[in-house]
Amino acid sequence: MCGFIGIIGRDTDNVSRELYDGLTAIQHRGQDSAGIMTYDGDKFHLAKGAGLVRDVFNHENMRLLSGNMGLGHVRYPTIGSGSVEDAQPFMVNLPWGISMAHNGNVINFNSLRNELYHKNHRYLNSYCDVEAILNVFAGELDSQDAPEITAEVVFKAVQGVYNRVQGSYSVVAMIAGFGMVAFRDPYGIKPIIMGERIGPTGLMSHCVASESVVLDLLDYHNTRDIQPGEAVFIDMDRKTHFKQIQRSGHRPCIFEWVYFARPDSFIDKISVYKTRLRLGERLAEEWKKTGLKVDVVMPVPESARPAALAMAAKLGVKFREGLVKNRYIGRTFIMPSTTDRRRQVRHKLNPIQVEFEGKDVLIVDDSIVRGTTVREIIQIARSAGANKVYFASYSAPLKFPCVYGIDMQTRHEFIARDRQVKEVCALIGADYLLYQPYESMLKAVREGNPDVADFCTACFNGDYPTGKLPEETLEALERERGDSQREFAFKPAKK
Repeated sequence: MCGFIGIIGRDTDNVSRELYDGLTAIQHRGQDSAGIMTYDGDKFHLAKGAGLVRDVFNHENMRLLSGNMGLGHVRYPTIGSGSVEDAQPFMVNLPWGISMAHNGNVINFNSLRNELYHKNHRYLNSYCDVEAILNVFAGELDSQDAPEITAEVVFKAVQGVYNRVQGSYSVVAMIAGFGMVAFRDPYGIKPIIMGERIGPTGLMSHCVASESVVLDLLDYHNTRDIQPGEAVFIDMDRKTHFKQIQRSGHRPCIFEWVYFARPDSFIDKISVYKTRLRLGERLAEEWKKTGLKVDVVMPVPESARPAALAMAAKLGVKFREGLVKNRYIGRTFIMPSTTDRRRQVRHKLNPIQVEFEGKDVLIVDDSIVRGTTVREIIQIARSAGANKVYFASYSAPLKFPCVYGIDMQTRHEFIARDRQVKEVCALIGADYLLYQPYESMLKAVREGNPDVADFCTACFNGDYPTGKLPEETLEALERERGDSQREFAFKPAKK
């Protein structure tokens, strides 16, 4: 999962500062690397590197990022080594000069990489899948042999991408001297939203981004989600051209609302915050069926806070912040290895002991993937003096690999796979474990926008929007991740 921004401003604008500010707003989507590329009407300027936005950019390289059009990106790796060579944006010189950033995952990356080399004589210098999309797009533009870029030329090239690139992707690109392009895969798995801002002279600026919070921060209005299989071309006169090219349904990733997106964002017109409140309310109804009584409900910060708050209110029990988060440590879910995640949990979360001592505590989290984090949290709660430690996930059990850009790509990673809930409960060391029922989870999200009737829920039920995955594809993903992703040996935790 990554985050991107694209801005085409007025002729006098310098967009680098806005790109920087926007990237800080979506830092949660990737902490491995960051990059900004701008275009000043004459040439591209690039700065990118490993680490957080605040560490990659400084006064010197920001000063060099001149221009009124630009792209920004934050990344965490799902393909490739995660080295700085894989940091986005990427660019090619032919035709005209194109720069691109994206969010998603290309399923057929390896075969596409070979095809580009042997058939199209295009060499990819990284294992970052946006480089494959970029070269396909550039090749499709070049093959038209058009004297200049028009909306129809762009849309025909995007159609070529849809024909050849399989997987999930939301994309933004700059074409030197011609404008900005954005498009979304035919299933709409990854989010992308755009907005506009009118300047003092009446000239329009446009921004596209992974989450609406970026547009809020930068004061862009009249927002709209780019639809599945839709492309937009914004020319240098700031005129927007839209075309619905190829739609295969609308299956946005449900994990955006469960975990990834910021609570103050809207994804496909569905409020992330209100969705998490609804998930908590529905989970409370399920908890009532257990007959278990608790003294206090606590969230695992940060994403679970709205759901835990709603759950406590519905149950009529106290809501308390029992775990204090060190804000200078990143999200453990997107740490590159199991060892890193386990070590960071203890550094990241510290208990408020008086909130645990002698109490029956219900801890609420967004999901349980590998079980590493949950197990550590429960041990922390017991060490702080809790009498009983119950655990609730406001999403259903995760059991299947994600091939669309979330870092859970191997079958052995899922603690709930091929296990009953009681077995998982014993392994994580809880006194009781409750999952949100699958249908209840769907209804809670769908309620925010009935027009979104379906979602990508492959990680819960194995139903992949792009079709059933061949066994060799899953095996290739597991080889890509390697043994470094293997989980600790599961044994029932001591209570």
